[in-house]
Amino acid sequence: MTEAPQIRPAGGASYSRIHGVGGYRPVRVIPNSEVLTWIESSDEWIRTRSGITERRWAGPEETVSEMSVQAAGKAIAQAGIDPAQIGGVIVATVSHFKQTPAIATEIALRLGCGTAPAFDISAACAGFGYGLSLADGMIRGGSAEYVLVIGVERLSDLTDKSDRSTAFIFGDGAGAAVVGPSDTPGIGKVIWGSDASQKDVITQTEAWDTAFAKPDAVNGPGAEIKWPALRMDGQPVFRWAVWEMAKVAQQALDAAGITADQLGAFIPHQANMRITDAMIKALKLPDSVPVARDIAETGNTSAASIPLAMERMLESGEAKSGDLALIIGFGAGLVYAAAVVTLP
Repeated sequence: MTEAPQIRPAGGASYSRIHGVGGYRPVRVIPNSEVLTWIESSDEWIRTRSGITERRWAGPEETVSEMSVQAAGKAIAQAGIDPAQIGGVIVATVSHFKQTPAIATEIALRLGCGTAPAFDISAACAGFGYGLSLADGMIRGGSAEYVLVIGVERLSDLTDKSDRSTAFIFGDGAGAAVVGPSDTPGIGKVIWGSDASQKDVITQTEAWDTAFAKPDAVNGPGAEIKWPALRMDGQPVFRWAVWEMAKVAQQALDAAGITADQLGAFIPHQANMRITDAMIKALKLPDSVPVARDIAETGNTSAASIPLAMERMLESGEAKSGDLALIIGFGAGLVYAAAVVTLP
């Protein structure tokens, strides 16, 4: 009897790592004093509740595509490769409003990535971690040598300036990382998942189809249709992030075989300074480990926050190339992703 033919196994790299990182921050700075012209609050209240003093909001020319290209260009240059060597472009975003095509295809074209597969993922503030896991699998599985992972948001487009609970939180920006082959492990096991039982605690006010299908009787003749916005039930999110995400972060450390005192940096999603402080305490993180606190100047940039913070820590010297960093993202869904990575 003739044996069935065997599929040739894919030949990928043994390991992967981040080779380069880059970021883009919009020019316009929105201080708390400007936010206070929209809502009844105080600078002290905003700082105490979130740790935010200012955020960046994109202008008309600072599109999702443009910010991504700028951030990716820096990451590619740091990685020391040609854009044509990129075998995959993954864009994590919730603020690209065209259903199709994916914005990743336009970004790949603008960067000169040839015929690389390009696609978007919607995983909110965990988007960069999700993209990192996919890139690691693509490289070790042999479908790409280098993969570009981008987290980008224009959350100002989804911010209701009259909502006292969210108007001060969100910012815009893009962060990118080039992931490629490595002789040694550079990305630990990504601990990722979701808890859909709490899917309604962070959500868009309404779906696009219902928002734009309202008759004039609802909006008023000739009235401008109110743009859907982000809504968040802060207390459940805070409790979930503090208690559940500290466990996930510890799982990522354990999976990588790393202890907290061996870290060179802790780079959590920039959601809230109080959440960061609580996670530090839960993880028993030594004072010697630098912690990203970019939320003070950038606000919550969702999928962009981890790569943006990673770039700043490396540029400032707060963290060094070759250091081990614990990253964790969490947000709407509720979704999460954590891993230990070697900094480029």
